[in-house]
Amino acid sequence: MMSSLVASHSGEMDQQSSRRTLTKYAWLSIAAAIITIVLKMAAWRITGSVGLFSDAAESLVNLVAAVVALIVLIVAARPADKDHQFGHSKAEYFSAVMEGAMIFVAAGVIIVSAARRLFHPQPLEDVGIALLISVVATLVNGGVSLILLRGAKKHRSITLKADGKHLMTDVYTTVGVLAAVGVVALTHWYWMDPVIAIAVGINILWTGWKVMRESLDGLMDGAMSEEHQAALKKVLDTYRCLDVDFHALRNRASGSSNFIEFDVLVPGDWTVKQGHDLVHDIEEQLMLVIPDLHVQTHVEPREDPLSYDDLGPLDEPFDPEAFDAQPSATENRAEDTTKTD
Repeated sequence: MMSSLVASHSGEMDQQSSRRTLTKYAWLSIAAAIITIVLKMAAWRITGSVGLFSDAAESLVNLVAAVVALIVLIVAARPADKDHQFGHSKAEYFSAVMEGAMIFVAAGVIIVSAARRLFHPQPLEDVGIALLISVVATLVNGGVSLILLRGAKKHRSITLKADGKHLMTDVYTTVGVLAAVGVVALTHWYWMDPVIAIAVGINILWTGWKVMRESLDGLMDGAMSEEHQAALKKVLDTYRCLDVDFHALRNRASGSSNFIEFDVLVPGDWTVKQGHDLVHDIEEQLMLVIPDLHVQTHVEPREDPLSYDDLGPLDEPFDPEAFDAQPSATENRAEDTTKTD
């Protein structure tokens, strides 16, 4: 007997509405990127610092990434259709992968430009006003980053998480660049300016790799978070007893959605209604502790060796001798009745 349960229609509508609100975050990110690009480009043009240029280049990547995120969030908000029967939530991973790739491109441009300046160092001009402009840009990025990360946690969006982390990395980068440019202005160690830019480029490469790794894991049907897996185990353990057990357990996360499937082993003499009522209760309990969950279960007789042909990656190998040595639940009840008599 197969059973499946997903969120109610009203719940799905709520999820779609929640996803549409994510586009507001994307528009906020786009606005912040445009503002910071203008400010940082101005600071670079004033000073001629390749370090500030590297900072401005990263903000340009932020803008492109924010536009891609907006497009992807619109696609992910679409309900399931005939051609995409499980919805469009995985579209978010493509945004994060693309953002990681763009980070690599930005890092390459920064490192090449800095390497050229390293062999031809130049003095910096009007550092004071340029640093002030960059500070304003940093405050804008920092505020928007915190808003995006809170939104990502609330709506469980990998796109917002990647965008928020990227912006926060930009904040750290800018702080480092500003401090270093200030040192260059005071000491006249002009070689330090391109060295700083190269360090920024390497840091951006590392950030891009982390973003792409997490996204590719999602595209490869990575397992749910440890928190959700622990919640799954806790619910199933409350139902495990002499009559009931579980195996062939598999789970995966796709965007903000979670998917679980497993077999429920029950005594062969149970009625269909008994089995149905049990799995319905289990599925409802799982949905209370794991958000946006899709569950599929299969009820099998625990006395039948054929029920153990489809073991999952988390199951112990089936041992026929150990199985033959175990009494069935029906035999146990019969034995208990005999003892009582």
